[in-house]
Amino acid sequence: MSAGRMTPGGRIAGAFAAARGQDRCAFIPYVTAGDPTLGRTRTIVQALAHAGADLVEIGVPFSDPIADGPVNQRASERALRNGVTLGSCLDLAADLQADGSPPVVLFTYYNPIHRMGPETFAKAAVASGVDGVLVTDLPPEEAGDLRGALAESGVDLIFLLSPTSSRQRVDRVCREASGFVYFVSRTGVTGTRENLPPELAEQVQSARLASRLPIAVGFGISGPEQVKTIAAFADGVVVGSALVRIVEEKGASPDLEGAVEAFCRTLTGALRS
Repeated sequence: MSAGRMTPGGRIAGAFAAARGQDRCAFIPYVTAGDPTLGRTRTIVQALAHAGADLVEIGVPFSDPIADGPVNQRASERALRNGVTLGSCLDLAADLQADGSPPVVLFTYYNPIHRMGPETFAKAAVASGVDGVLVTDLPPEEAGDLRGALAESGVDLIFLLSPTSSRQRVDRVCREASGFVYFVSRTGVTGTRENLPPELAEQVQSARLASRLPIAVGFGISGPEQVKTIAAFADGVVVGSALVRIVEEKGASPDLEGAVEAFCRTLTGALRS
């Protein structure tokens, strides 16, 4: 694992520090809240914890998820049909905290937060045990109100970087983010891919020059070999669509949690080999 610089404070920082202490990359799985149901999401997260998740990203379903590929879009549609809202995602986070789950990062779009109000959302997030928030369509230039409200509540605000980010954007994100920096492995939407871009390691290393935080890589990560490759130069690896596809295929099965845990153990095993 790369020797990223760490900052003290918070459960997210603690999770990365613990992984670093074991000389490995942190494993960060993603699931959509309410897919197939909120109750099953809770047990899925328990399975992820058993498989060795260091943090968990919980997707807030949204009607126009422009950053998501078809697998995650369908998951959002199913969750919305189940009546899942930002409020019920916060309730889920409180349940997960009661379960002793890994740190929770809410993965959302800004519209639901705007409707609730940044200050109200920040207070609800900290009361629910949310550790971090990643807002996919909120650039740092427009994040002042939310950043201030979350900072006051002690909740990390995580920003995205992509292969096309300018040097100025890299510097600003690394200066204003907290918790960790999420580096998108490729342009486009979420979804599994066969191969990683050959220039990815160099791009992450370049971003690291500006970063005081751990850097996690996501989008398109689907198997143990990709996870092992990323672990050589990143502090964390995010796996989403490949996991959401298992939920889609086995959502009605009593074996769902077992299938999720078995798949994730192949990934955490790669991080320890």
